[in-house]
Amino acid sequence: MTGRLAHAARTRARECGAALLSAMLTVALVATFAAAALWQQWRTIEVEAAERARIQAAWLLVGGLDWARLLLREDGRSGGADHLGEPWAVPLEEARLSSFLAAERNVSTDVGPEVMDAFLSGQIIDLQSMMNVTNLIDDGKVSADNMRAFGRLFELLGLPQAQLDTLAENLRFALDTSAANRSSPLAPLAPQRMEQLVWLGLPANTIAVLQPYVTIVPDRTAVNLNTASAEVLHATVAALTMADAQRLVAARERTPFRTTEEARVAIGAETNLFAQTNVSIATQYFEVQSRLRLEQLRIEERAMVVRSGMEVRVRQRWRAAAPAQPAAADTVRR
Repeated sequence: MTGRLAHAARTRARECGAALLSAMLTVALVATFAAAALWQQWRTIEVEAAERARIQAAWLLVGGLDWARLLLREDGRSGGADHLGEPWAVPLEEARLSSFLAAERNVSTDVGPEVMDAFLSGQIIDLQSMMNVTNLIDDGKVSADNMRAFGRLFELLGLPQAQLDTLAENLRFALDTSAANRSSPLAPLAPQRMEQLVWLGLPANTIAVLQPYVTIVPDRTAVNLNTASAEVLHATVAALTMADAQRLVAARERTPFRTTEEARVAIGAETNLFAQTNVSIATQYFEVQSRLRLEQLRIEERAMVVRSGMEVRVRQRWRAAAPAQPAAADTVRR
């Protein structure tokens, strides 16, 4: 009798243990499924928020580019010379988007607070204030005049002449449109941005030194006397000394040049100083740089635009994540 009671007690204990284990497993499974569902919901929300931020950022950057094109179009309406005293040359410091929209009476009430808290900054750069790498090649051959001009710049910046020779030859190879060259596996790609000059054999440190003075525009361009630096002017015009180039820059700050003849008179140079030089006082190619800060998203966009009369067209456009910067104060000025 006692043995049967003990056996029954052990059986009940095993049954209780199995029930408890089953309950614990059920709770664990329910918790796992609930955590998985919660994670999946969180992931969906994050993806949706990121996609919304991406779309909003894209539209805001399009608006910034359209604003820059409008400035250039209005400037083109007046015609004449392009110089650094015009509205397009004034950079836009980081400003809250609401500061642009506050004066607009027809702003949609659907605009969310995250968009109103977006910060936009940018500037328009005259690409013809710099020397154009494309000018090195003329009708499929290396241009002797432009090689000498770039040679003066390389000498001024302390860069090896051999690197310029390598750049010119590889650029000629890259721009060669003959069937034999296109089928060659050794033909380098034609660069579109300065950092891509590494494709043509230039070291990254050389590109960094050249960055303020050199650009890449798909067409041959002239240097604008009203916007170019003294280094670029000295390199472009063979007969222009560095001292005369600095005098030219100082003179145009007082009164921008309306003709190349005014530039010659300003420094008292000889009559034919700019006659055989690829210079001008007007610009067709500009680069629009825009930077957007929207919540945790920071994007930088660059667009090359060409102005022909009243028409301003986008030739190239690229976008990338901008390097993180300390948050600016809410109150900024332009």
